Amino acid sequence: MALVGEQLVVGFDLDMTLIDTVGGFVATLDALAAELGVALPSRELSSNLGPPLDHLLAPYVAPPEMAAAVARFRELYPDTAVEPTPALPGAVEALAAVRRHGGRVVLVTGKYTPNAQRHVDHLGLDVDVVEGQVWGGGKGEVLRRHGAQLYVGDHVHDVEGAREAGVPSVSVVSGGSTAAELEAAGTDVVLPDLHAFPAWLDDWVLERRLADLEQRLRAHGRVLVAFSGGADSAFLLAAAVRALGPDAVAAATAYSGALPESERDPGAALAEALGVPLLTPQTHELDRDGYRRNDGDRCAFCKSELLEVLGPLAREHGYDVVATGTNADDARAGFRPGIAAAAERGAVTPLLDAGLTKEQVRAASRAWRLPTWDKPAAACLSSRIAYGVEISRDRLARVERAEAGLRAALEAAGHDVHDLRVRDLGDAARVEVDRELVDLVAKHLGAVRDAGFATVEVDPLGFRSGSMNALLADPDRWR
Repeated sequence: MALVGEQLVVGFDLDMTLIDTVGGFVATLDALAAELGVALPSRELSSNLGPPLDHLLAPYVAPPEMAAAVARFRELYPDTAVEPTPALPGAVEALAAVRRHGGRVVLVTGKYTPNAQRHVDHLGLDVDVVEGQVWGGGKGEVLRRHGAQLYVGDHVHDVEGAREAGVPSVSVVSGGSTAAELEAAGTDVVLPDLHAFPAWLDDWVLERRLADLEQRLRAHGRVLVAFSGGADSAFLLAAAVRALGPDAVAAATAYSGALPESERDPGAALAEALGVPLLTPQTHELDRDGYRRNDGDRCAFCKSELLEVLGPLAREHGYDVVATGTNADDARAGFRPGIAAAAERGAVTPLLDAGLTKEQVRAASRAWRLPTWDKPAAACLSSRIAYGVEISRDRLARVERAEAGLRAALEAAGHDVHDLRVRDLGDAARVEVDRELVDLVAKHLGAVRDAGFATVEVDPLGFRSGSMNALLADPDRWR
């Protein structure tokens, strides 16, 4: 089941899945029993919450009185059950896990809809839709209507609803059904409680997105990967080899003044390890006025140059498409003119199209034992130069010297350095480094001055990917 082109939608049951309704249910039944003058085994009935109320009351209330008894229960319920009913452990985290994947939550419950909504409102549960008064297989139609891709419940009849909807059933053993009963009913997975759901969901989503990525790569045929050597393009290259075999894949690393020397050898080593040829064409971004001018759309000129070099190269070597390592987070990151420029020139974006985020790329890379799984972000040297400051070979070289010198000085002092940037603000440099090193870096700034910067300051917020984009909105911040 692909999760791309459609939003993740997860259905949840309510009673004994998200909330512990036993106490409130017992109190309401006891109040109803007192009014009706009948003996209701409230504790026994509360051990199997989930079925419609008339099913539970059938042995104790005569059919002619059933509708009135159910209506009165619903009237009593808000005052006796809503306030004392807590969320079950892990419920808030489970809903948050769906949101983390950009998903929607649909509550599908047998409970009377207004009372279900009262619980949601009282506890502040983060759900999008409340659909009540549906039971068993009837939940399937509601789940299908909302496009749910999973249903999470605690009862064998929740499993029935998921089966009817044709979606995986995820069961927790917080309600009246045992693990053995849930498995016998055909659930796909049994979790001890909702605390286990976020990790399970992460794995489930990643597995399906990786399967979707494989299908997309196979559909592209022979692929030339625009390979910067970073985590995203390295993962894409490895995924293409897995899907197509090394004979149908090549890597292309564009050599220019904007690519740090330190990035070249590791990229070549990975391509060799994967068994694919590495093409190293020269690109000439600096010959483009728009690139040198370095306005906010600089990346559009860079990607235009790259694709106008790689496109003909792919055709020359018999590759069907050029694929870039753009991921799903890149597309949500706001101002990214380079993505549009690459798309206009026919580049494909398999990671983005499969919905794979940076976090998922790193998780899958680690599982595949790729050396780039935790590699720091390594944007081109031009990204260090403030918008409006003209890019030149000398500026690019100065930034590269400054970063290499500062990293070496910190490591020589015994500090582990992950992310480090020297931002060229024109007449001054701004250093961004791992947050834990911010207070330590000042004594090593001589390495930046030695590279050719007269004035150096340290960003107190530490390293932030894409921080130069903030200067588009606040150009005077660092002047």
